[in-house]
Amino acid sequence: MDALVAFAAALLALRLAGLLAARYRYGGRPEFLAWGAGLAAYAVAAAAIAWGEAAGWDDRAFRVYYAAGALLTAPLLGAGSLLLVGWRRTGPITLVYAGLALGIALAVPVHGTFAAHGIPAAQDHLAFLPARLLAIVANISGTLAVVVVALRSFRQRPLANGLIIAGIGVAAAGSGLAGLGAAGSAVGIAVGAALLYAGFVAPARISALPRPRFAPR
Repeated sequence: MDALVAFAAALLALRLAGLLAARYRYGGRPEFLAWGAGLAAYAVAAAAIAWGEAAGWDDRAFRVYYAAGALLTAPLLGAGSLLLVGWRRTGPITLVYAGLALGIALAVPVHGTFAAHGIPAAQDHLAFLPARLLAIVANISGTLAVVVVALRSFRQRPLANGLIIAGIGVAAAGSGLAGLGAAGSAVGIAVGAALLYAGFVAPARISALPRPRFAPR
């Protein structure tokens, strides 16, 4: 059951990532590409949960889960928010970071024995340096970028930014609460992805239109 829930969450997140990528394709706005990449990483993390729960956790499933969920999702979402406010240098920096994160996830030694079920705790299988420290810094930085940008423009986009903050809160809770089961984490991914997508595409609040001025008769 846990594997099926995680697989469904992966499909949902991947679908939403595709819709954001389509908005970038037709509108050319880079924030949609970064946000889409963030939700795609979220989808890969959910797929890794499904893989681990269905076939038994090992270092391969754990590396994929850690790379996508711990190292990439939050920084990519944060990059999208920074691109939204015009920080164009964010794109190249994010590409360099993503390459570094993937390299570390592939090369870092993984130790310990994996249980057949249940998402493995990073501290049981990874040394603090470099992977766990990088994940902490990346998640804090990405989350702060999303929240700060959302709060700065909250009056212009109250509904959208409220959904974004709720989504990033669900994502942070799902990845940070100890003892959360695989199915619960997968549901958190699905809910977080849906909230974030809704916030990313919600329109800005329409300001009250000025009253028309009529010429005197």
